[in-house]
Amino acid sequence: MTRLSEEVRFRNPIIDADLPDPDAIRVGDRYVMTASSFNRSPGLPVYESDDLVNWRRVGDALPQVEPAEWFRVPRHGGGVWAPSIRHHDGTYFIVYPDPDQGILVVTADDPAGPWSAPRMLMAGLGLIDPCPFWDDDGRAYLVHGWARSRSGRKNVLSVVPVDAQLTQVVGASVDVIDGDDIGGWTTIEGPKLHRRDGWYYIFAPAGGVATGWQAVFRSRDLFGPYEARSVLEQGDTPVNGPHQGAWVDGSDGRDWFLHFQDRGPFGRVVHLQPMAWSPDGWPLMGEAVEGGPAQPVLTWPSPHGALQRRRTLAVDDDFAEGRPGATWTWQANPCADALAPSDAGLRVRSRPDSGSVRALPSTIGQPLPGMASRASVHVALDGPSGSRAGIALLGRDYLWAGIRRSVDGDEIIVATRHRDDLSEHVVARSRTEARRVAVTISVDAAADALVTVDDGRGSVAVDPAFTAAQGDWIGAEIALFAGSPYGQPEAIGSFTDFRIDLDED
Repeated sequence: MTRLSEEVRFRNPIIDADLPDPDAIRVGDRYVMTASSFNRSPGLPVYESDDLVNWRRVGDALPQVEPAEWFRVPRHGGGVWAPSIRHHDGTYFIVYPDPDQGILVVTADDPAGPWSAPRMLMAGLGLIDPCPFWDDDGRAYLVHGWARSRSGRKNVLSVVPVDAQLTQVVGASVDVIDGDDIGGWTTIEGPKLHRRDGWYYIFAPAGGVATGWQAVFRSRDLFGPYEARSVLEQGDTPVNGPHQGAWVDGSDGRDWFLHFQDRGPFGRVVHLQPMAWSPDGWPLMGEAVEGGPAQPVLTWPSPHGALQRRRTLAVDDDFAEGRPGATWTWQANPCADALAPSDAGLRVRSRPDSGSVRALPSTIGQPLPGMASRASVHVALDGPSGSRAGIALLGRDYLWAGIRRSVDGDEIIVATRHRDDLSEHVVARSRTEARRVAVTISVDAAADALVTVDDGRGSVAVDPAFTAAQGDWIGAEIALFAGSPYGQPEAIGSFTDFRIDLDED
């Protein structure tokens, strides 16, 4: 008879929404994961799972992006790049890079926090993708990559000795892998360092975010030389660039590999692959576990026999007590008075509006689901002429729909702005006497993320010929915002009844 764990299957991606550069570990029967957050605040989201398939957000390791004042305005593409999470001697460590500062560390006794304030472990430009490693003799090391945009180097992995508590560097850095020495291998980054059966293994992606593969390097000596092998590639699957993630030894007795796939406007979505070890000591991933090619599986028997639940991150929100739920993040560190007091709904205070929603710090968002979806919210606006509030589909290009106040009264606006535009383009407007309207954005993932807008009053939907676009290293976001002109009194955008409807086939 077939066992339950073989009958129940999960489907990839297990998280079909933007959760970039995931890293995960198991501590006892609990799985813990973190991911990149870039300029978004709070940062370093922390997730827990009992089964590797269904994940719940339990907190954020960074209440705000540091340095706090620098990130009071959106610093798109900056901030928290690919982190790693480890558990050592009773303490959880998250080590993360800011490519404009260096490598920083936060610690906690529990994944839900509280987490310590970040401390600098290794200062320098272009230091990225760090991962700590404690060897059998108690000595600690850090492996990391390089960002050419800041350091002038890339495609190189380096190892540096550090103290066991990850407070300081204690030895000289050594370049252990240079991708230029391997024919056709570029953009080696995102390393994770492990030891097994007397071998040192560095798991690292190569070939670029959207087009690359998962590589593994091994050596008998920590400082090399290392031999290389590609262990997971797209093959004949639709999963482009499968790489950068985490080898997790499951409490079910099996090995697993979490990684991401870059889906453009839908972000870096998370996949789970079965993993095993070959007789000659190399990891096997995906279909290779059962003798097939080294390519991702789209469905597989669930670890722990887990029934798969919701596969996206955005959720409904009634904004209880005037606060956003845990899935929302700001585009910049919010000021202490970013939210006005409210008994019902979310009241966002405006900040000076340059004419670009992308530049507004008073913008809060959730990741766009990686499937056909509809996001709706009731919007109201209180503010001077020229102020506005609404819902946006925010990336390098964006669309917004909502209310704009003028000297002649309120207008319902649908506007777009592409990255090279000097200003927004209004694609639809209508006058209204109402002070509260409903704006609905519908996104069809099956049609290349084309967007339609309905103002909620029974009018014909607006088709602005707009396609959702990714942001800087992140996917598009469903965002709520408020803005008012420079030199004018503040405006307050009020939002109630935020709803996400999904079309999961």
